[in-house]
Amino acid sequence: VGKSTTTGHLIYKCGGIDKRTIEKFEQEAEQIGKASFKYAWVLDKLKAERERGITIDIALWKFETNKYYFTIIDAPGHRDFIKNMITGTSQADAALLVVAANQGEFEAGISKDGQTREHALLAYTLGVKQMIVLVNKMDDKSVSFSEARYNEIVGEMRNYLKKIGYNPDKIQMIPISGFCGDNMLEHSPNMPWYKGNTLFDSLDTLEVPKRPVDKPLRLPIQDVFKIGGIGTVPVGRVETGVLTPGQVVTIAPAMITTECKSVEMHHEALTQAVPGDNVGFNLKGVSVKDIKRGYVCGDSKQDPPQETESSQAQVIVMQHPGQIQNGYTPVLDCHTSHIACKFKEITSKIDRRTNKEQEANPKSIKTGDSAIVTMVPSKPMVVEKFVEYPPLGRFAVR
Repeated sequence: VGKSTTTGHLIYKCGGIDKRTIEKFEQEAEQIGKASFKYAWVLDKLKAERERGITIDIALWKFETNKYYFTIIDAPGHRDFIKNMITGTSQADAALLVVAANQGEFEAGISKDGQTREHALLAYTLGVKQMIVLVNKMDDKSVSFSEARYNEIVGEMRNYLKKIGYNPDKIQMIPISGFCGDNMLEHSPNMPWYKGNTLFDSLDTLEVPKRPVDKPLRLPIQDVFKIGGIGTVPVGRVETGVLTPGQVVTIAPAMITTECKSVEMHHEALTQAVPGDNVGFNLKGVSVKDIKRGYVCGDSKQDPPQETESSQAQVIVMQHPGQIQNGYTPVLDCHTSHIACKFKEITSKIDRRTNKEQEANPKSIKTGDSAIVTMVPSKPMVVEKFVEYPPLGRFAVR
């Protein structure tokens, strides 16, 4: 669909990658005959550098608009990325949904099992309320910047997004070429019929969500590093509350209590980290082996996180072949954890729109159903009530 190219283009034009690095990437792309992929290539190189552990900045790439400082949480679109999207999107303030305008590709994405459908539904289910749709590949030969094709796609997308629960009147749909740059930063001479915002301008119309600073601290751990001369440094995003150097924290489900010695973001020391900040923090006297992705850091004195032995959850079956019954044991992705959980009991089937019970103790549930389920994790994990800590109460099962 062109997500990596579009993302790469944004970072490339407005981002924090210095010109020297970009020139180096461009030369490499040309040498291996991938010049046409140069923007996606920028992204691949960033990923490779991240995987070699050069930066603690976990896949979090920056670019600036006139009004905001943006971080991209990359969620490319193949099936195996859905898991990352579930853990990644749940930290997003807004989603850019990229659809391809070319004949066949758009139809495949919006079809019953298509990824456009799945991604839009996931974003909504995970609580990402702000969305901009990018109608990409307008430069494709089968489209050649056609207003009629753009209108056709907008109509389909509006219908579908409305069905999910979005208000289509609040969603901008921008015809672009992520590769050529049309309507990305400036209005495209190829589409004089389009009078709306460019992608760049539309980003400044997004609103900053209210950050839950007054709640107790919750920081799901994404990764943990051992840094020479410093020690154990977990990395993650503050979801609620505040983390400060000197604070005594508890890490669940291991129930380790220790002092947070320092907090840093983008290689700068912070006096406090607030919701939305992706930080690394140094823990006193804790081994890297004691802490895993999916663990949750909280304040030891203020409602510290606890291990969850079982939970009651509302599930919506998005796509599942056949029937789901008691005893079904899928893998659950919640914040940064990825753990098998058993549906111990499907207690009721409910109406998705009204949340009223339709059937008590159903024998099974299937695609399209919504149900209340008692779940038991196979390993220690931390989940929270959605009403108290939404980012730790949202999950996906696959």
